[in-house]
Amino acid sequence: MPLTAEALFSRLQDVLGERIAGGGVALGEVTLEVRPQDWHGVAMTLRDDPGLAFDTLIDLCGVDYADYKDGLREGPRYAVVVHLLSVTKNHRVRVRAFCESDELPLLASLIEVWPGVNWFEREAFDLYGIVFESHPDLRRILTDYGFIGHPFRKDFPLSGQVEMRYDPELKRVIYQPVSIEPREVTPRLVRVENYGEVE
Repeated sequence: MPLTAEALFSRLQDVLGERIAGGGVALGEVTLEVRPQDWHGVAMTLRDDPGLAFDTLIDLCGVDYADYKDGLREGPRYAVVVHLLSVTKNHRVRVRAFCESDELPLLASLIEVWPGVNWFEREAFDLYGIVFESHPDLRRILTDYGFIGHPFRKDFPLSGQVEMRYDPELKRVIYQPVSIEPREVTPRLVRVENYGEVE
């Protein structure tokens, strides 16, 4: 029988101790916050401790906290969140660490802990610009190699910076500055008196 969320959080506190920087139980889910320097070590403990046995990484994603709570939040801008599952114990945990620097968001790679995290870390690098130290192949995965910027950052322009199109004269794809004029689209409301009535 799996532990309750409260019992799991208590066990995590016993095992990890001072390495837990924050967290708790909300809506029946356990969330831990750890310092960036403890990120890799905590991951190893979560996987290897027999009472926890988080053997499966379900997901890893980047988060941009710019403008969070209307800009009233203080602290680092970028975080990485992992969702872990223990198949044998049937319990889950969410772990978050904030990157120390907003200029160069950096965390240790978890690829040697859970090898399946490879593409997740590449995605967070591509979309948020978060660098995973010791990742063996950290390169873009969703955007083109010539792409400028990181499109999931809150300050990335909605229309992008460059566009590509096929040039029939050059017979190849070319990149050029965005030609779309920014505009606000307001839906037009159309009312038809007899809409939906069967005649």
